[in-house]
Amino acid sequence: MSTSGERIYLDHAATTPVLPEVADAMRPYMTEMFGNPSSVHSFGQEAKRVLDESRDAVARIIGADASEVYFTSGGTESDNLALIGVAKAAKNGNHIITTAIEHHAVLETCEYLKTAGIETTVLPVDEHGLVDPAQIEAAITDKTILVSVMHANNEIGTIEPLEEISKITRERGILLHTDAVQAIGAIPMDVNALGVDLLTLTAHKFYGPKGIGALYVRKGTRIAPIIHGGSQERQRRAGTENVPGIVGLAKALEISQVDIEARARSISDLRDYLIRGLVERIEDLRLNGHPTRRLPNNVNVAVQYIEGEGMLLSLDMIGVAASSGSACTSGSLEPSHVLRAIGLPQDIAHGSIRFSLGRATTQADLDFVLDHFPPIVARLRSLSPMIG
Repeated sequence: MSTSGERIYLDHAATTPVLPEVADAMRPYMTEMFGNPSSVHSFGQEAKRVLDESRDAVARIIGADASEVYFTSGGTESDNLALIGVAKAAKNGNHIITTAIEHHAVLETCEYLKTAGIETTVLPVDEHGLVDPAQIEAAITDKTILVSVMHANNEIGTIEPLEEISKITRERGILLHTDAVQAIGAIPMDVNALGVDLLTLTAHKFYGPKGIGALYVRKGTRIAPIIHGGSQERQRRAGTENVPGIVGLAKALEISQVDIEARARSISDLRDYLIRGLVERIEDLRLNGHPTRRLPNNVNVAVQYIEGEGMLLSLDMIGVAASSGSACTSGSLEPSHVLRAIGLPQDIAHGSIRFSLGRATTQADLDFVLDHFPPIVARLRSLSPMIG
């Protein structure tokens, strides 16, 4: 445990705690103001009013119009709606371009779309996790309907060159989708500056509740619904809206924008402090992801000769929570597809660990990690069969 006896949470890329202000904003819409937004009576109209206000708030923050924001159950559904919805609505094309480091919500959806005759080109990335816009341009054919490139990678934190990519897709008349789940709330976000046509976000990555997300869809974008049964969300997403969750999403997103640039600089300083300390105290350690073009809170390192699971369990025993990669694949024995895509051999990929910082992370927390993690590494290496 830390010197204060409290546990240290360094897995904010997996999920974040709901802020008290967010929980307070949500609570009335689970008790007193519990109406269905589709109902015509006063209970329903109160729910409809706050639904509209929340949509306005989300749109304003990302530089969109309220009519371009659709609420979903989270990032996975938003990614599915973007890819499957565009593919279903396409009139003259059946080709999607994406990258090898996308979230499984994109990659597995592309695999599913193959059963419907949609072809996918999965582009490689460099050793830092960056996709080359020139490769995207070269991969475009007269059948290409969509390019999907994440804003920032969830495992290694690399921020992709969306502005350059969007210039290419705009010139070619092709839609551009980005999974911005990790980036939004961490760095400033504007859909017009990025040049994207569709953007995925989810509340639990920026101190909102789980089970609620949104998809931005630029006006004029052809997209078909993938959930049927009602006229909610302007007939693009059937089902009674999760009003408390939507209120929480909007409130959390608004809070995330307060002093966002100053907070990003502050967390970046802590991130760099942790990276320097790990590099200085642990031999045969490498930083995964781009050295500078990365999320403010992301530290992903490969520790040679040992496996991530042993490090995670040892850290957990002393009250430190971290991750070995994406939370969605933490139960898998296979090494991270992201780490393999940036060229790490399987044994080194297995020995990678991700520390993701949050609003409450302090230098004292990181000092505790720097004091206790190197001895853990030394102990595990002394037991490792990988060392001759």
